[in-house]
Amino acid sequence: MPDATEVADLLARTETYLADTLLPFWIERSPDSQHGGFLTYFDRNGEPTGETTKTFLMQIRMLYTMASAHRAGYGYGECAALARMGADFILDHYWDAEHDGWIWIADRAGRPINRDKVGYGQCFGIYAMSEYYLATNDPRGRDAALRTYAAVSEHMADTQHGGFFELMQPDWQPQPGGPKGGDRKSLDVHMHMMEALTTLYEMTGHPTHRRRLLEIIDLILTRMLHRRYGTGYMQFSVDFEPLPAILFDTTWGRDAEPQDGVARPLDLTSYGHNVELAWLLLQAADVLGEPRERYREVVGRLFDHAIEFGVDREHGGVYVEGPTDAPPTESQKQFWQQAEMLVGMLDAYLLTGEQRYWDAFRNVYEFVFARFVNLAGGGEWYERLDRHGRPIDDALAHAWKISYHTVRSMIQTIQRLQQL
Repeated sequence: MPDATEVADLLARTETYLADTLLPFWIERSPDSQHGGFLTYFDRNGEPTGETTKTFLMQIRMLYTMASAHRAGYGYGECAALARMGADFILDHYWDAEHDGWIWIADRAGRPINRDKVGYGQCFGIYAMSEYYLATNDPRGRDAALRTYAAVSEHMADTQHGGFFELMQPDWQPQPGGPKGGDRKSLDVHMHMMEALTTLYEMTGHPTHRRRLLEIIDLILTRMLHRRYGTGYMQFSVDFEPLPAILFDTTWGRDAEPQDGVARPLDLTSYGHNVELAWLLLQAADVLGEPRERYREVVGRLFDHAIEFGVDREHGGVYVEGPTDAPPTESQKQFWQQAEMLVGMLDAYLLTGEQRYWDAFRNVYEFVFARFVNLAGGGEWYERLDRHGRPIDDALAHAWKISYHTVRSMIQTIQRLQQL
């Protein structure tokens, strides 16, 4: 069990890093003073790359970052002002007045480039706008979150098989199958819909939102996890038959190509997603007013699998992904899995008091600050490292790697260390 001094030192270190380094990285660099919204392309030196395309995801996640930081008590009001500026840009340029919902990509000035409806983006519309309202009381946030929820309920919901369609054309018709992804569903999008509905219900307290949140929790737990190992499958058919995961033409990250160039093996699972799912489920229980013990078995299997196979005990950190029942064959480490592991392992320790979870937290924490955090470039994290901590992808930010995982991880880590 960690003593009070160890916890206090970690808490002070993390708060200092968040307040004095990580948040200033984004506050100083990302606001677009010319057109509004945010610019989020920075190289390993923290310098702009010159790219100015604005994906909806980068804008909405920056809104979430600034709102959540303000709600947590950081930024001295500056984060709230930037959140409002981000909301102005998003509301002015990304809402589809003809078909409802959020378009996917615009140029720097906010002119649409890609009007597709991407389920991942709609999730973050609900999530970030709810967080924005909770942080600032700006009624536009509440209105936008509810409008997005209405669009999702009308156009994304699969009334035959349950859950949500994910990759759609501007008028919400599903995309073709194959790489277009119109015939697939993913744990990723449904997990983030759970996350979004949790914050929506926190905002409204409405029984309809509570029921929808409970529905998606039940769907994930009964249809999207491996029956034997409890880990998450990545992709499914529309009726939730697990499928080997392919890369879609429309992406929202820098996932590595499948080793065979076609699809990931069916038994491959993501340690980061599993742990993120676990702590988001516990957070949902808190907002629902349910005891965390209700989900102890489910989250325990997710936490334990990540410790057994995902944590690198020799070099530190957590691997990207691996088989359900064997060590990973790929040893790369990506930024966001580390961020989610920090939060998840603290939740696991708080839930059980077991030392191995604290040890896993310390393992990943020290690896992050020794290898991922690039202080010379302003303090953000590299995108991807090899097993030893050498950069493979040294970008600090781009269209999909925003502040969302890193800043949220630090805020959530601080809150859990305060509990300890």
